[in-house]
Amino acid sequence: MRGGMGNMGDMMRKAQQMQVELGKMQERVKTMEVEASSGGGAVTVRANGAKQVLSIKIEKELASSGDVEMLQDLVTAAVNEALSKAQETADAESKKIAGNMGLNIPGLF
Repeated sequence: MRGGMGNMGDMMRKAQQMQVELGKMQERVKTMEVEASSGGGAVTVRANGAKQVLSIKIEKELASSGDVEMLQDLVTAAVNEALSKAQETADAESKKIAGNMGLNIPGLF
């Protein structure tokens, strides 16, 4: 019976350690920045790991073209790509922590 309790204690320690590491990772990821563009660089979006858009740059030629629909499409595409990159970055960091702790639980991250 004692062997089972030792394993439970180890699991609890690992879970607490993982919780601490995940908290640190979340803070690091919030400060990471990603960039995406659309329209061959006509629209560029910067976002952070907290999935907040930091900036949107639009080439002057595109803005003055008068093609509002195309501008909307390009901004939407660049924002979605930047937010997707931010999520991928967060997922990769989470997997690193799980791997470093020896956890291989399908679907965890």
